[in-house]
Amino acid sequence: MKRKQPRITLYSTSGCAHCRQLKQWLQQRQIRFQEMDVQRNARAFKEFQRQGGRAVPLLMVGGRKIQGFDPKRLPAKLRKAGVDL
Repeated sequence: MKRKQPRITLYSTSGCAHCRQLKQWLQQRQIRFQEMDVQRNARAFKEFQRQGGRAVPLLMVGGRKIQGFDPKRLPAKLRKAGVDL
């Protein structure tokens, strides 16, 4: 039986190449997430700041923070946060 996946939020900006790469990486693996553009959405920016965000992309997985996009390390970090890959 599959466990319930944690909520995943991607804080990004439209001009960020690493954000686009991370978004594509997640989509290719059919990992569901909500994207929040911190440049265009004031509420998203406030949430981003409240999470301790300093730069994008910032991925919040449940209560865990994953900063940046490192495709070599990301699978292990996601598994540790409770995501089935």
